[in-house]
Amino acid sequence: MPDMIEKSAPAGEDAIPAQRGGAVAEAKAEKPRSLGLDAWHDLRKRPVFIISAVLIVVLVLFAIAPGLFTSVDPRAGDLSKHYLSKPNYLHLFQADWFGYDGQGRSIYARMIYGARASMVVGICVTAGVTIVGGLLGMAAGYYGGWVDTIISRFTDMAFGIPLLLGALVILNAFQVRTVWSVVFALVVLGWTQMTRVMRGSVITVKQSDYVTAAKALGAGTGRIMFKHILPNAIAPVIVVATIALGGYIAAEATLSFLGIGLQDPTISWGIDINSAQKVIRQAPFVLFFPAGMLSVTVLAFIMLGDAVRDALDPKLR
Repeated sequence: MPDMIEKSAPAGEDAIPAQRGGAVAEAKAEKPRSLGLDAWHDLRKRPVFIISAVLIVVLVLFAIAPGLFTSVDPRAGDLSKHYLSKPNYLHLFQADWFGYDGQGRSIYARMIYGARASMVVGICVTAGVTIVGGLLGMAAGYYGGWVDTIISRFTDMAFGIPLLLGALVILNAFQVRTVWSVVFALVVLGWTQMTRVMRGSVITVKQSDYVTAAKALGAGTGRIMFKHILPNAIAPVIVVATIALGGYIAAEATLSFLGIGLQDPTISWGIDINSAQKVIRQAPFVLFFPAGMLSVTVLAFIMLGDAVRDALDPKLR
């Protein structure tokens, strides 16, 4: 009996380290996720994010490679194809699938090619206002004092100018209005919201203990701002930028609809909506398809922004 106890004791002692080793291995396997990885893990479970992401991927493919979806020239007009003839919904992905406009151009082809101008304007304007507004907001929030006062008052003055009205004034100065002139006009007037969002986020983050510790260790201003503050203050800006991208696409279409934005031969949903309003009673489908594509595009980015906001804000989980 004593021999059995002596033999069983080492087995129990060996089991305890084995259990501890398994626990340590499990602890090492479960590494803590960063905010970005945690948000991505949450986004993959959201149907709204999946639906909006699929729509945006399709729209990006329309813009990058429209030839994958149609071989029809969107600028080629054939007056023998009257716009009052109804669309042939059985001819999938063909020129007459959605009918023809007043100049005999394929509405389906123009709907596909029109995504390029809208996506370029939306992405470039969003990138421009995020960079300009982000830098100004970081400077105002981090330095405070007279720097904050000057930037904030200048932002308030610029914020008082309506986006579309100011864009109309700026674009009137261009003899030829292209995608880049529209991007310039919207960036000049659209950075104010990003500045306010970034300023408020930086003011909150710079009071954190890790920022104080970095200053105590002698870290430079650039390192503190871009290494410690920016990664932790960028989340609200990402959310606002994602939602605003859809708004800038709608702004471009509105300017083109008013005749002050993009011009022919550039293909734009706003231009097609403007042309379709003359025949809306006789052929409403000429207006329906470009307007529907514009609505779906704006809705996709708004849905994506809402999903990203919910994933990045722990309070909303």
